Amino acid sequence: MNSEVMNFMNTLKAHNPNEPEFHQAVYEFISSVMPFIEKNPQYRKYKILERMVEPERVIIFRIPWVDDQGEIQVNRGFRVEVNSAIGPFKGGLRLHPSVNLSVLKFLGFEQVYKNALTGLPMGGGKGGSDFDPKGKSDNEVMRFCQSFMLELFRYIGPNTDIPAGDIGFGAREVGYCFGMYKKIMNEFTGVFTGKSTDWGGSFIRPEATGYGSVYFAQEMLKTRSENLDKKICLVSASGNVAQYTVEKLIQLGAKPVTFSDSDGYIYDESGINKEKLDFVMHLKNVCRGRIKEYTEKFRDAIYTPVDKTLDHNPLWNHKADCAFPCATQNEINKKDALNLLQNGVYLVSEGANMPTTPEGVHQFLAAKILYGPGKAANAGGVAVSGLEMSQNSQRLSWERAEVDRRLHQIMQKIHNQCVKYGKEGNFTHYVNGANIAGFVRVANAMIDQGIV
Repeated sequence: MNSEVMNFMNTLKAHNPNEPEFHQAVYEFISSVMPFIEKNPQYRKYKILERMVEPERVIIFRIPWVDDQGEIQVNRGFRVEVNSAIGPFKGGLRLHPSVNLSVLKFLGFEQVYKNALTGLPMGGGKGGSDFDPKGKSDNEVMRFCQSFMLELFRYIGPNTDIPAGDIGFGAREVGYCFGMYKKIMNEFTGVFTGKSTDWGGSFIRPEATGYGSVYFAQEMLKTRSENLDKKICLVSASGNVAQYTVEKLIQLGAKPVTFSDSDGYIYDESGINKEKLDFVMHLKNVCRGRIKEYTEKFRDAIYTPVDKTLDHNPLWNHKADCAFPCATQNEINKKDALNLLQNGVYLVSEGANMPTTPEGVHQFLAAKILYGPGKAANAGGVAVSGLEMSQNSQRLSWERAEVDRRLHQIMQKIHNQCVKYGKEGNFTHYVNGANIAGFVRVANAMIDQGIV
């Protein structure tokens, strides 16, 4: 480890103890940008890194609500507003038992540079709660969301902070939260993205992160004069990101073969086609079922339950060309990365946020495969959120094809920035490229605006 990086990290950990996810995100970032700063000392003069790692504002609050049995429940709510140098705070709300300050600081920190890469005027933030919507009735989710908004409304607004969806926070939750915000504020504004297209949402928003990760993969393959046609692809998770990653892969002639959830994964060697994808979408989005039910419908597929005694995820141990991790942080460890490489995978495009551990990333970079890190490859979701904000401001609704065209264009531009800042001879270091490109845009804006 570079001595400057080590000293910086030691100070960061002392000021932010017991926040491993945040430490990991910052370490990955400054490892890329520190050599760049050494060549551009103006950033050191303005203490840009020291200011970047300190959120502008952190809000923590209680969320009391009543369940269907009349029992009072209490959860903890968060909003981490990290950086607004290039626009209002923008980032999702996550509802999951694993939500804590470290996770949200990591996600918000990543969001700053992901948003910067899109070229749109958006700062970065993240929020959520340790509330688990799984197994809750619609009425329980509504009561929770309404209580959540009774505090959060004070800190958000169309020109201040615009939340969106994330894990556990889909169209249903956006609707309940927006409804309460509208009632409290007595105004209809574009304070949330991810809304229904019937009342201000954008076409392609549910599809955007998945589509974007595939578009990014497509651009990486072009650098080797290849495309996705007939490529065997491993995809983790089975929510929106995974579903629409698979949909776009099918459209481009690829052969996705896996889906997963927290209980296990399915492997369908014959390939997941449109009919099978439609079944998964109905199963997950309507029935809220488990992925193992796939094998009851399509009997040639194999279901493997989660085995917590293993030191790897067997989903990543199948012959393939490409991998699209779409679940959660640190789902690919060093052993998984080695298994992917040994099974012929030479492209990884991250649909999730920081799904690969530092040791896994090292394996990918050492092998010089096409590796698209999350802050670049999964920026499609927030890109279309930015386009939704533009439509709301103009009181317009663009056609589906127009939004998809703009999304594709933004992903191409992100790829070009990564190449510009990450080119090392014949190899593109997409991690360095994404980090430096995002850093430059945010840092220059911070310098322009003075010490604030």
